[in-house]
Amino acid sequence: PGHLYQQNTMRDAIVAALNFDIFHKYTRRLKMANIAQVVNVLQSMILTNETEMVLTPTYHVFEMYNVHQNAEFIDSEVLTDHVKTERECAVPVVDATVSRKDGEMHISLVNTDLKKAKKVLVTFDEAGVKNILSARVLTSKDVHDYNDFGKANVVAPAAFKEYKLTKAGLEVTLPPCSVVAIAAK
Repeated sequence: PGHLYQQNTMRDAIVAALNFDIFHKYTRRLKMANIAQVVNVLQSMILTNETEMVLTPTYHVFEMYNVHQNAEFIDSEVLTDHVKTERECAVPVVDATVSRKDGEMHISLVNTDLKKAKKVLVTFDEAGVKNILSARVLTSKDVHDYNDFGKANVVAPAAFKEYKLTKAGLEVTLPPCSVVAIAAK
């Protein structure tokens, strides 16, 4: 018992967000995806002990991305640098996915840079965005930060205000190692 128990960090949240962006990009072909582990195992969403429950960083990404479920995928393009990994695969420094549902546009952005904030300009082909309804960020000072019993909110979504609407589009400053969810009309 417990041999698959693994703490879940902010790094896991970033990886989950990048995977959601991939899944969403191929939504026309991919009809369902789910997490294999939910409680007290690898990349789990919830940790429990006898009397307590802790929501992991991965849980928070699942919750932040749920706005894209049953929504219309909006094709988007991200012009960004890529980081080469040990295994020679290129990881985008900034990634995004966008959808529309019930008259609202949902923009999810990921900054994989662990040290630097990234300024992003989101432009729109159509009429654009007139009003930001809500914006939240999931981030921490250290990619190894995690939630644990007695420290359940080390990594948790918070209100996000580092954006402004301009004539050019939506200007956003993504904190290092972060996932940002913006709802707009």
